[in-house]
Formats: sequence, C-alpha cells, structure tokens
Amino acid sequence: MEQKKANRNSNFSKFMLLWAGELVSSVGGGLTSFGLGVYVFRQTGSAASMALITLLAFLPTLVLSVPAGVLADRYDRRVLMMVGDGFSALGLIYILVCMLRGGAEFYEICIGVLISAAFSALLEPAYRATITDLLTREEYSRASGLVSIAGSARYLVSPILAAVLLAVSDIKLLLVIDIGTFFLTVVSTAVVKRGIAVKKTRKEETVRESLRQGWKAVTEHRGVRLLIAVSAAITCFMGTLQVLAEPLILDFADSVTLGVGETVCASGMLASGIFLGAKGIRGSYVKVLCGSLFVAGIGMVGFGIRENKYIICVFGFLFFAMLPFANNCLDYLVRTNIPDELQGRAWGLIGFLSQIGYVVAYGAAGITADYLAERFQIGVGRGAAGVIMAAGVLLSVTALLLYPARSVRALERQKR
Repeated sequence: MEQKKANRNSNFSKFMLLWAGELVSSVGGGLTSFGLGVYVFRQTGSAASMALITLLAFLPTLVLSVPAGVLADRYDRRVLMMVGDGFSALGLIYILVCMLRGGAEFYEICIGVLISAAFSALLEPAYRATITDLLTREEYSRASGLVSIAGSARYLVSPILAAVLLAVSDIKLLLVIDIGTFFLTVVSTAVVKRGIAVKKTRKEETVRESLRQGWKAVTEHRGVRLLIAVSAAITCFMGTLQVLAEPLILDFADSVTLGVGETVCASGMLASGIFLGAKGIRGSYVKVLCGSLFVAGIGMVGFGIRENKYIICVFGFLFFAMLPFANNCLDYLVRTNIPDELQGRAWGLIGFLSQIGYVVAYGAAGITADYLAERFQIGVGRGAAGVIMAAGVLLSVTALLLYPARSVRALERQKR
C-alpha cells in the first residue's frame, strides 16, 4: 500500500514537471501572439491582417487534432510532445531570421505562424492522454485545475510582460524568449519520459481503423456525445465574447480601459484554476457542471446589460471564473468513460468537434452584431451586447436542459 502511494506521489510530481513546462510555453506563446499582433498592425494598419494571423494559428490545431490523436495512441506520447514543442520553434525561427534580415513581410509571418501551429497540433492530444497515463482518477480534477491555470497565463501574464519588454526592445526579443521556452518544455518532457514505460500498441492497426476506434470511443455513450455537443456550445459562446468584447467596450471607452477590463475578466480563470488545483472537485460533477454553466450564462447577460466598465468587469470575471469548473467536470466525465488505450485518438476527435464552436462564433458573431446595429439604428457596441446577452441566455437554458439528462448522470456512476 505504501509503495502504491509513493508511486502515485511520484507520478503527480512528474505531472507537475510537465505542467510547469507547458505553463512556461503558454506564457512564451502569449508573448509572441501579442508581439506579432502589434507588429502586423503597425506594418499593415489592417484588422483583417491581424485576424488572418489568428486564424492561421488556430486552424492547424482544429484540422490536425484528429490525426494527432491517432498518433498519440500509436506512438510514444512523450516523444510526440517533444516533436510538437521542439519543431514548432522552427516557424518562429523562420520569422526571426526574416526580421534580422531587415523586416519580415506579411506573407513570411503567415508562413512561420502556420508552420509553428501545425507542429503544435501534435501536442494537445498527447498531453491530455499523458495526464491519464500519469495520474489516478482522484487526481484528474486537481490536474484539470492546474491545466486551466497554464491556459489562462497567456491572457494574464503575457500581455503585461510583452508590453514592458516592447518598451525597452522590440518583437525580436519576444521571439527569442518564446523559442527558448520551447526547448525548455522539450527538456521537461524528456525527463518525464524516462520514468514512464511505453505502452504496447498494435502497430499493425491501420490509421483508418484507429480513427474508427476513436470515433466509437466518443460516440458509444450517449452521455459522452451530449457532453461533446455542450463543449462545442461553450467554445461558441466563449468565441462570441472574445470577438465582441472589444467593439462593445471600445464603443464607449478607450483602449486602456479595454486592456484593463480584459485582464480583470480573464483573472476569473486564474482564481478558479488556483482553487481547483488546490482542492479539486470530489463529486457531484454533473451538478457542478450545470451550475457553473448556468452562472456563466448569467455572467454573459450581465456583461452586455449596460455601458459601464465596472459592471462589465464584475460579470466578465464571473463568466470566466465559471469556465474552469465546467471544463473540469467535462474533462472528468469524459476521461473516465474512455479506455486508456484510446485516450489519444479520442481527445483528438473531441478537440476537433468541440472547437468547431470557435469557427461558428468567429464567422457569425461579428456579422450578427453589425446587422443588429444597422437594423435597430444603434451603435455597434450595443449590437455586440445584444448578441452576447442572447448567447448568455442560450447558455443558461442549455444548463437547465442538461441537468436532468439521465445519460449524462450515468457517466458519473460509470467505473472504467
């Protein structure tokens, strides 16, 4: 018994090392994202150009998540993480070299971002599946909270740090720092890899069969299918808020207010992530999931109700504070109902299906806000507020409809 407990503690320490590397990488990625946004806007003066950079950074993760999940079940997951982290630095090195030659053209930045994002797509399914390899069921909740902290760091730490560094240097310094973080995460992953035995995989299994098995894993339980649909809805609502928060605030305030407001709102994820990392959730996952989604919907409604920076910050904080709770519960309920050997391809498919919500939000939210502004002869900010509030109502209704679902409640009782 004591040996078993020691192994569990050792594995959590390995997870912490892996997590620390991803935290540093997240901050580095945020530095580059902020710096490239400023650089491209100064070079082109075009918001569309900035949006294209964001799209190129996002699409490879969406498109390649499924094959990346298959690879995570066929090969050593730690090796895939090292390849994904290490080779994604190539895209940034390319941009840096172009800048050292006298300035990077817009198309060169697009190429570098695309290369970096394509290799980074290998990381997520392998990382999530490795968490399952390392930890016990009781530790999943704490781990999910810590992962939320790492994810929120790029929105909380990176913008402020990047602004300070740009005041004394330029974007090349940010790129050098980010490139350095990639190699740091490769080293931490290599250390973790040494202490984990590689699971035997059936190499003769075709990619098509791997995809079929992954699809079966995420669709054979009606409750899992329903939770994936809820995840897609959450990303759609998050994307709506991300796209429309800026025009909503800038319609009545300046860019400084916008920056402070975004930081305050995003700190809600940090607060919840810290709580979950320390305490975790020890039961009633469906109840916590539905409650957090319901409150998040109220946060979206409050976010758009008035042109007041204090009200916006309070309800924005509330919205983002609920997301780690919802993601924690979704993660646990899905993870514990998928066999270990199918985790990689399953998370690849789940990532693809859930992130479709972002594509819907990015494509429709802005157009809808502009239509409302023109149709009702109001400012664009109020049109954006109307879309955000409507999305919030839909989110709360989704939570109420999900709560009595027997198929979802059955997942909490399922023992893998």
